Amino acid sequence: MVPNPMRRRGMLASAMLGATLPGLLAARPAAADPAAITDVDILNFALNLEYLEAEFYLRAVTGEGLAPADTGGLGTPGSVIGGRRVAFANRRARAFAEEIAQDELNHVRFLRAALGDRAVAAPSIDLTGSFNAAAQAAGLGDTFDPFADGQSFLLGAFVFEDVGVTAYAGAAAFIQNKGYLTAAASILAVEAYHAGQIRTRLLLQGLDEQAGLISALRAAASGTADDQGVRLDGRPNIVPGDTNLLAFTRMPQQVLNIVYLGGAPAGNGFFPNGLNGSIA
Repeated sequence: MVPNPMRRRGMLASAMLGATLPGLLAARPAAADPAAITDVDILNFALNLEYLEAEFYLRAVTGEGLAPADTGGLGTPGSVIGGRRVAFANRRARAFAEEIAQDELNHVRFLRAALGDRAVAAPSIDLTGSFNAAAQAAGLGDTFDPFADGQSFLLGAFVFEDVGVTAYAGAAAFIQNKGYLTAAASILAVEAYHAGQIRTRLLLQGLDEQAGLISALRAAASGTADDQGVRLDGRPNIVPGDTNLLAFTRMPQQVLNIVYLGGAPAGNGFFPNGLNGSIA
């Protein structure tokens, strides 16, 4: 039986990271100066993450990613490695994935419209090597294909949605414009709905042990106990949070550590060439 992910999260994930990806935590990118972060920087940071989520979900439900009209902008444009249409077990599972895919596409378009000519281009995204590296580090095996079937898709989605919730919660402290803050809070709510649904489905399908290993990996990369699996102390844990049941928050640097899989872009993370924009 896998140890409770909340109790032994840091020790388990750190050991796995050290054994499977030597030096992964040794080359973390330098933190951005919080005083220098602008609202545009934060929105572009969020846009990079929404590009990643939209590419993952769109490819899972359609076999194709974002259209060129939804990816252009400032910085170095990139391509996407991996991703294909998932053979879902039933129409309900597919409809669930299709709804999230449309939501993430809408988020991309909303942020791009809000930023206008200041929007960054979609960076290079790796949906193959990143999941393989994450699987090795988490102890899930040598390879992991989130597009193999419906259960694999849920585990892949679990990587993103919880990170999205904590990222928007952490970024709120930096946003000055109340309109932007309201929009970010609204997107956070949608991501939280997604995360709750995914966590519930993982639990109902008996994938709580695998989800616990992913949670442990995220916490190790983040550098603090800011994650929980879908079971806690043997009970269902659909809503992760601190002792006051407040959602975990992550600063941009912690989010970068997760999507880069613990270190500066070096081919292992979801953004092999880094994000576009000032927070990268």
